Amino acid sequence: MPDSLTFICLHYWAGAGHEFDQVAELLAPDYQLLAPDLGGFGSAPALPGGFTVAAYADAVAAYIEAECPGRYVLVGHSMGGKIALELAARRPAGLAGVVLLSPSPPGPEPMTDEDRQASLQAWGKSAEAEKTVRHITARPLPAAMHRQVVADNLASSHAAWEAWLLHGSREDISPRMVLIEVPCALIAGDQDAVLSPSVHGLETLPLLPVGTTLEIIAGAGHLLPYESPEEVAALLYRFAQQRKQD
Repeated sequence: MPDSLTFICLHYWAGAGHEFDQVAELLAPDYQLLAPDLGGFGSAPALPGGFTVAAYADAVAAYIEAECPGRYVLVGHSMGGKIALELAARRPAGLAGVVLLSPSPPGPEPMTDEDRQASLQAWGKSAEAEKTVRHITARPLPAAMHRQVVADNLASSHAAWEAWLLHGSREDISPRMVLIEVPCALIAGDQDAVLSPSVHGLETLPLLPVGTTLEIIAGAGHLLPYESPEEVAALLYRFAQQRKQD
């Protein structure tokens, strides 16, 4: 492999690691991409330390220690973004940078009580999962991919589902952001109905290192790795190339 830098990708709430499959194919063979399922989602069992942001970061750190001995870039999507920020604040060995895809902000995620209650009651319901996919995407997904997103939603454990809505999304790790010293980048879709670019610009970007960029993908919604794999892969490739010069 021409470059030893590896991308460690953390998926969105009610998703799974395979959301990054298309991006991985586009980055190969130049870069390896690893995307584990996070506790309670996909095929991952519950976390022994509960479903806090810190417990997720602990699990990702253990995964990296086992699977990626060299330099790596953390890529966090939505919920995965907040987990990536918590881990980056610990300044782990080997961390070369952080790329955030429509991340949940370091502070409490903006969500109305009505939306939170609706999401709590949507667990395990096929019709609600279908509605969610339509709501959070702006670009149409191929039928097989659409079915996969719905299946991942329905595969979420009840405990992990509720924990994020009631606790993880409300956690405030913003005071820890001053500890992040590696280069960072933000990527968002301008049609994101979950977390708009303005949320990232107001609540996340000011807390990250000076020089952090905010890239906007036109016509894309919240599921960037599914909707915009080419754009995401190109931005990750450019970020990695810049890290080679650090």
